[in-house]
Amino acid sequence: MKISFCGAAGTTTGSQHLIDVNGSRILLDCGLYQGRRDEANERNRHFPFDPASLDAVILSHAHIDHSGNLPSLTSRGFKGNIYSTFATRDLCQIMLADAAHIQAQDTKWLNKHRTKNGKPALEPLYTQIEAEECVRQFVTIGYERPIPVADGVTLTFIDAGHILGSAQIVLDLVERGRKKRLLFSGDVGRGDNELLRDPAPCEDVDLLIMESTYGNREHELPTQANHLLRDVLVRALERRGKVIIPAFAVERTQQLIYVLHRLAEAGELPDVPIYVDSPLAVGATEIFRLHPECFNEEVYRFLFEKRDPFGFENLNLIRKVSESKALNDLDEPAIIISASGMCEAGRVLHHLRNTIEDPRNTVLFVGYCAEHTLGAKIRRGDQEVPILGDTFRVRADIQTLDSFSGHADRSELLGYFDRIGGRKERIFLVHGEEDQSHSLAEALRERHDGRIEVPAWKSRVEI
Repeated sequence: MKISFCGAAGTTTGSQHLIDVNGSRILLDCGLYQGRRDEANERNRHFPFDPASLDAVILSHAHIDHSGNLPSLTSRGFKGNIYSTFATRDLCQIMLADAAHIQAQDTKWLNKHRTKNGKPALEPLYTQIEAEECVRQFVTIGYERPIPVADGVTLTFIDAGHILGSAQIVLDLVERGRKKRLLFSGDVGRGDNELLRDPAPCEDVDLLIMESTYGNREHELPTQANHLLRDVLVRALERRGKVIIPAFAVERTQQLIYVLHRLAEAGELPDVPIYVDSPLAVGATEIFRLHPECFNEEVYRFLFEKRDPFGFENLNLIRKVSESKALNDLDEPAIIISASGMCEAGRVLHHLRNTIEDPRNTVLFVGYCAEHTLGAKIRRGDQEVPILGDTFRVRADIQTLDSFSGHADRSELLGYFDRIGGRKERIFLVHGEEDQSHSLAEALRERHDGRIEVPAWKSRVEI
């Protein structure tokens, strides 16, 4: 058996790991590489393997850095099954179409400038039609349901607690009479999530491919720090301004909706309208309602014993562009949740343009912002920031809460590792910047005598 690390090796994006076993080729994840434009375009258009040579794809979850290049794969010759959980398939149906739409918009904008400079026009990676056709190849299975996917390969999904439908991938392998169990962690949740169950422990693991996003970082806040969210919102709304919350459309927005629901129900929030202004977030919220199998015990009981956890009196879900624009004319206090979480695209940019120079307003960050993004510039305290081609002074109050992070931090990753049973004879740390992966590797070597490696991009190992 061989493992080739085709993405998310030495970086946190473009997850792709290729397994060659018993003459079959199985790809774990097929994510978009997101980085500098030219490098990203090159990596995403050219796979380090022939897509037609693959026998199956197994998808850990729906985030674009894990699923976003699937339409490229299928349009370039892959005809096999894409295995996922039920919720992952449903989220991919809207997220891949949204990714295709964004690519079309970006390409149109770029081609205006390229035409002026005499350069040839670019084509998007894939179209919305190709995204829809890709989803037809999905085969969905539930957690804890073993299924053979290739000769000598049995797949089982177990809960990863990261986003709705996220899974750890367990492969029970038989090659020439020898048995091994391989675990791919996918992205590991923190546990004690407002909505989801904790990551499930796995037994008898021989080989481990494990994420290391926060291998050298501790979150400042624990999960379930909802009183801190309440305090920020109460102080902000006392100034009679708006609260703008840039949030990822999938998972983060739904966590916020549920927490705000509980705070409002307990009478701990001022009576102000709450708007979710993101078509993708609205669509994702509808999908959340369809998948109670992913919820923790508290939310599960709340759903069946009380009411919809994602709908309450003050909540308004915005779909139309005209409704979104009308929010700019609001004179009353309000909470506006809008994508994207890093403030790089989407309707949140228009809300920031209209609020960031008013000291009555608050911008509240509840998620990670990559370096060089607009969100990162606002968070670090830049006094002026560019928004949609113009420069604005930052006079609004800027707040950050990291209790909503969907990724386990260093201590939580070590706890996750300790709960994995078996010999764990070879461990490969992926999905992390090099300093994060190597730091976690050192910590693991202090508690485990297995072989711990940080593979390079395009490297290949033989088991």
